[in-house]
Amino acid sequence: MNKIVEFYDPKNTEFKPVTLTPAAIEHVKKKLKERGKGIGLRFGIKKAGCSGLKYIVDYVDEQQANDHLFPIENNLAIYVDLESLPYVQGTEIDYVKIGITGGELKFNNPNEKNACGCGESFSP
Repeated sequence: MNKIVEFYDPKNTEFKPVTLTPAAIEHVKKKLKERGKGIGLRFGIKKAGCSGLKYIVDYVDEQQANDHLFPIENNLAIYVDLESLPYVQGTEIDYVKIGITGGELKFNNPNEKNACGCGESFSP
């Protein structure tokens, strides 16, 4: 099996990095610690919703063969499958607190041209 391991190279202007804000880094690190395992965050898209594409976010325990790796800091990275990469490159992922105890990840995606009214899906 050919394992593709790609690392973000800041000199390569072909791909723009997917990044996490400091608040998102702390949130992801906390969740990985609570899980007791994990090496990062999986970020991608799938066809769904009224605008066409929906974000997929999950925790990563093992790198997959078609993952593009964006290192964040020691033992923390964002993993994006190569099919999703054109739609999410350049996205900044933030963690925004809601109310006293809640919060959610927000996506600032420069490739997003339209979003549905409920915020569940987007189109490039």
